[in-house]
Amino acid sequence: MAANTTGGLRLTLDIWHPDCWTLEVTERTDGGLLGHGVHRIDGMANGRFTAYGDATEEVDELVEAVRASEHTESVWETASPHAEADTQVPGNASRGIVVQYDIDKSINDALVSRGFIPDEPVRMYDGREYWTVIVNESRNAVHERIDALREEMDADVAVELITAPKAGSGMFRTDDLSARQREVFELARQRGYYTWPREVSATELADDLDVSKATLLEHLRKAEVKLLGEA
Repeated sequence: MAANTTGGLRLTLDIWHPDCWTLEVTERTDGGLLGHGVHRIDGMANGRFTAYGDATEEVDELVEAVRASEHTESVWETASPHAEADTQVPGNASRGIVVQYDIDKSINDALVSRGFIPDEPVRMYDGREYWTVIVNESRNAVHERIDALREEMDADVAVELITAPKAGSGMFRTDDLSARQREVFELARQRGYYTWPREVSATELADDLDVSKATLLEHLRKAEVKLLGEA
């Protein structure tokens, strides 16, 4: 099948797969993880992550859960909590860690080998992984490759968003969203805020995120402006 010659596609993938320590620890604790890359060293996966939370205690609990997981081999902390200086991290506290684990339990190689190139840090919270990837294929080919990924990894993979580059630019439509704006926007979309009639109210979404309704609406407004390309 011919590849997409218009600049590729950008996808947000909502993923669960078995025996994954990131899903295990984020489901059991209140913190989250940002994944900054996985490398094979001596036959093991070595990934760099930012552990984050609303308080230092949440981050400490998360890191201890990572150490205690039966699916991790070792954990050590980095001097800097973030792999990139401009990384926007949710919450008020964070720690940088490097985790060694079984390469066969990582879904990274299964994605990359099918042409899905990570385009930003992987977000992991509430027992799910959210990958934003770019791929130079048609939509039909993308769905075929995702079906193959599901079968190989026994994974639950939902395509949350597919966008194309803006006309006349090499940038993708959601590049400017902060991590918090993306989290709020995706929750609103998943819960049916943009359906008609609405399946959830702004007040309910704000309660879920433990923020005020005004704060939620401000995050949504900024995300919508960026996604729609308005001034």
